[in-house]
Amino acid sequence: MEFVICGLYFSSVMAHTKAAGSTRLGRDSQPKYLGIKLFAGQIAQPGSILVRQRGTKFTPGKNVRRGSDDTLYSIAKGIVQFATRKMQKFDGNKRLTKVVNVVPAK
Repeated sequence: MEFVICGLYFSSVMAHTKAAGSTRLGRDSQPKYLGIKLFAGQIAQPGSILVRQRGTKFTPGKNVRRGSDDTLYSIAKGIVQFATRKMQKFDGNKRLTKVVNVVPAK
């Protein structure tokens, strides 16, 4: 399709397919499966994961250690217990913290 306006030559090209474009949405991350894995009263073996978390919502107590990704795991066989404890932060403020303990079974 060609046409002339005031001595200027124009060419009009029509698209034969509609432009699809790209979306800025459509991304999603894989689920992380965080949370409590062994509840109070359940038996934990050495190395059992007790809590998968980001940050320290739960802190380790007796017979519990914290992994590099803040996962809490048992280091002894026993029964899982949850408690709260007042902890002092670095700025001097005190806060209630949830503590996970593994008490050796009798």
